[in-house]
Order: sequence, then structure tokens, then C-alpha cells
Amino acid sequence: MRFDVVTLFPELFAPLLSIGITRRAFASGAVDVHLSNPRDFATGNYRRIDDRPFGGGPGMVMMPEPLTKALEHIQSERKDGAPVILFSPAGQVLDHAVVERWSQSSGAVLICGRYEGIDQRFIDDHVTEEISLGDFVLSGGEIAAMALLDAVARLQPGVLNDEGSHQQDSFNPLLDGLLDCPHYTRPENWLGQGVPDVLLSGHHLRIEQWRRDQRLAITARRRPELIKKARESGLLSRADELFLQRCISVPPQL
Repeated sequence: MRFDVVTLFPELFAPLLSIGITRRAFASGAVDVHLSNPRDFATGNYRRIDDRPFGGGPGMVMMPEPLTKALEHIQSERKDGAPVILFSPAGQVLDHAVVERWSQSSGAVLICGRYEGIDQRFIDDHVTEEISLGDFVLSGGEIAAMALLDAVARLQPGVLNDEGSHQQDSFNPLLDGLLDCPHYTRPENWLGQGVPDVLLSGHHLRIEQWRRDQRLAITARRRPELIKKARESGLLSRADELFLQRCISVPPQL
């Protein structure tokens, strides 16, 4: 798959593409990332890419022409009609389902806005989907683009050391969309704090039940809406409901 990133700061992506486990996806070309700077497509001595907003107001707005020229250049190279994603507070919140969908795609063009925003005419003409990281505002779309690229990269075969690792992640449908459980490693005793006895027992069924209970407990306390969603989808067993009633005081639905 190929992702083209349109950004005024392509240098921000160097660590993402060259450091950590996910670099395997980028180095192998499993996730092919190309960076384009719209300033390279601007005209005039100063290669201006922004201007004051019509109607007044604070900040600057990215002009449509440099962005359009950058996009047209990318599209002439790709020739695949790739969708165009804009990272915006008005977009769909990035979640596991969105990541899964893009991890199985052929890629997209990622537009990273800056300043007060992007001229709406560019958005109306070219953007096919808008994505948000949540209810807060960043200085630009680069961090959001890197979050999507990292999340997509780690789902590619051969990227993680253990192929089953991402299947145990929080929000994964294989875990009924619940949060992950706590994890422990050596030393067995650290600063007077031990490891739960069940994890040292070697009893795999008891360990799996403990992990299931922990996922339920943490999710109920911190993200109760995920419990509701799992319940509505019929993903909670009678044993799950009894545990929630006993330990978390969540009204059961038996």
C-alpha cells in the first residue's frame, strides 16, 4: 500500500519511518510512504502557501492552489484514484475499526493542514474523508498522520515480533472491544511489589480467566461505554455479567 503525505514539514516524519518496530513496514515497502511539500508547488519569489482569511479573523489560511498542484502531481504518479484524507477536528474519530479498514486498503493521500485551516474550496473539491484524533486541536495534521501510519504499519504481517501481539491490543474485536489487561515481567519482586500469584501458577485456564476479569474491570471503571457496546453486541457472557455485578457494581443483564 502507498500513503502520500502532503505536509509543510516532511522532516517530522523521519523518526517514524526509521525508528522502532514499525520501521520494518516502511523499510520493506509494505507501507510505502511518500512526502510532498506544497511549498514546492507554490509560485512567486516567496513561494507563499497561506494568506489572511476573507471576512477577517485571526490566523492564516492555507491557499487552495499549492495544495491542488501538489495533489495533482501525486495523482499523476499514482494513477489509482486514491482517496484523499484530511486530518480535521470535524472528522470521524480515529479508532480501531478505522485503522483496520485502512490497514487492508491500497493507501491514500494524507493532507496535513496548518495554521487556521485550509481553504474550504480545496476540501470540497478533493477531500473524500476527514479524520480526527479526538476533541482537541493540534498545531497541524502531522501528528494525526503519523498516528494513522503507525497504527496501520503495526497491523501488517511480519512487522511485530509476535504475529498474535496486535490481536491482544485494546479495542480489538477479538477481545470484544475491551481494554487490555495489566502485564508484568521480571523481576518477580520490584520495590516490594510482587506479581499476581495466578500469573506464576502455570495454570493457563486460571490465567486466561484472570486476564478476562481484569479486562472487564478496567473497562467498566474507565470506559463504561465500551461495556455497554459489548453488551449490546451480545459479547458478554453470563460469567462476565456476574463478575461485573460482584466486583464493579455494574447492573447485570442476565
